[in-house]
Amino acid sequence: MTLTFHSCRPSTQRLREARRQLLEQGAVSDGLIEPALHRSWTRSQRFGVVPNGRVPGAPHASGAKLARALRHEHELVSHARPLMEFVYEQTRNSDCMVILADSGGMLLEALGDPPFIERADRVALRPGAIWHEQWRGTNAIGTALADKAPAVVNGSEHYLERNAFLTCSAAPITDPSGRLLGAIDISGDRRSYSHHTLGLVRSAAKMIEHRLFRRRHSNHLLLRLHTQPEGLDTFCEGLIALSSEGWIVGANDAALTLLGLTWQDVGTTPIDRVLIADVAMLAGWQRRNGNQPRALCRHDGQPVWARVEASCAMPSPQGSVVGQLAVDPPRDPLAELDTGDPALLAAITRARRVIDKPIGLLVQGETGTGKEMLARALHASGPRRAGAFVTVNCAAIPESLFEAELFGYRPGAFTGAVREGAPGRIREADGGTLFLDEIGDMPLPLQVRLLRVLQEREVQPLGGGKPVPVDFRLVCATHRRLRSDVEAGRFREDLYYRLNGLTLFLPPLRDRRDLMRLVQRLLNEFAPGRTLGLSPEVVHAFERYGWPGNVRQLAN
Repeated sequence: MTLTFHSCRPSTQRLREARRQLLEQGAVSDGLIEPALHRSWTRSQRFGVVPNGRVPGAPHASGAKLARALRHEHELVSHARPLMEFVYEQTRNSDCMVILADSGGMLLEALGDPPFIERADRVALRPGAIWHEQWRGTNAIGTALADKAPAVVNGSEHYLERNAFLTCSAAPITDPSGRLLGAIDISGDRRSYSHHTLGLVRSAAKMIEHRLFRRRHSNHLLLRLHTQPEGLDTFCEGLIALSSEGWIVGANDAALTLLGLTWQDVGTTPIDRVLIADVAMLAGWQRRNGNQPRALCRHDGQPVWARVEASCAMPSPQGSVVGQLAVDPPRDPLAELDTGDPALLAAITRARRVIDKPIGLLVQGETGTGKEMLARALHASGPRRAGAFVTVNCAAIPESLFEAELFGYRPGAFTGAVREGAPGRIREADGGTLFLDEIGDMPLPLQVRLLRVLQEREVQPLGGGKPVPVDFRLVCATHRRLRSDVEAGRFREDLYYRLNGLTLFLPPLRDRRDLMRLVQRLLNEFAPGRTLGLSPEVVHAFERYGWPGNVRQLAN
């Protein structure tokens, strides 16, 4: 995890000059302040936040909305609360507070000294307030979430001048699949700034992630890893969860670094690809030796110390599963997509976990990999299956017609409009699923309108009139790297985070291991009741081919 701007505090003089340039010239000279702080100030400016102004329109959840958020984030809150209480005990009577925020920057809970809580309340540093950079500019919580890295923002480093009395240290919290869950923060009076505070919140975040990991993977074989045996059972250790077949189904950041993996490798990598060991050997070792640490070797020859913990789903020496708690998934349209490729199965499994949750899905993959097929299967397998599945190809609609197509229009809204008006694709998806294909091609002005619909859950047709409430599941797809488009200013960062509740990556056909199964399924669909196959020469040619058009090309 890369640290942001906390190790090199800019001088008061440099901060004052940087703020003057920002207010008078609209930009800050390169090198005047640390690059990470510069990037955060630039993002804040792009959001339209005024440094020396109030915070117009900054959202604040009502009591009912906060209660719903707490219920939705129950797992995070329940595991974080004991650590928050521990951290508060270490900082009590030091004029500060401990805060937990969700991934959108909403403050969920806070503990602190009453005098400072009263001061913090004047700038809405309290549960229910949103401290995303979009609304509050540079601040430790919003910036740690934006950068997905620990952050310290001290005094005048805050984008808003009214927050300059604060010193804040925050660390992000991620789940075992790499999804950003939120952040834990210590905020206090800037005069009490200490560089040790960041270490405290980073440690708390690691402990919360450990608790979440153990909870999420209680039915898997757990592998603890460290370069030294004394490092095992500390929050510095790496954690790996293994399925009964030996696939890495969960990991923490330390384990990924130790094994040279990325979050995209979780669910797609067997343990024997990175360690000279397989799951049967590890399970047998645990049965014989309990929790005794043992040295293993990575494939590059480097040693690593490990401790194995059993679960109710531990494989027997023959590789079968004893006492398996997990049940087989239902044979629904989502399960029917599985033809044996581990990477695709990982995407399907992750999609199933949120099938009944109001979380936006972003499906990424090359053209032709089956993004719409996955979205349709998710819809047909979920609780909204009785509703409509509405597809909008954002790359195929002329920009001049896009707004009317998506949001609808009133009668007589514009020249050429249908006399009775049109509801728009969003309203057609009410009660069902809206699939926005090639979302990266949506024009910037319409991204603003879409964001408003997602925030307010109502749509305003062209031509005015009363806004219409809408309730739909949103699934978006793109072959583009949206994160790069955000950095280049081609896609709104606030919309990106709203869409990206969970990202699913579909592998290209050339990397899949189920080519022949897929071929057989297609042949069966094309000629039901007949037994068709490929000659060995064709099979060999198919396996050697690169398939630039992916599954769509194969089907054609």
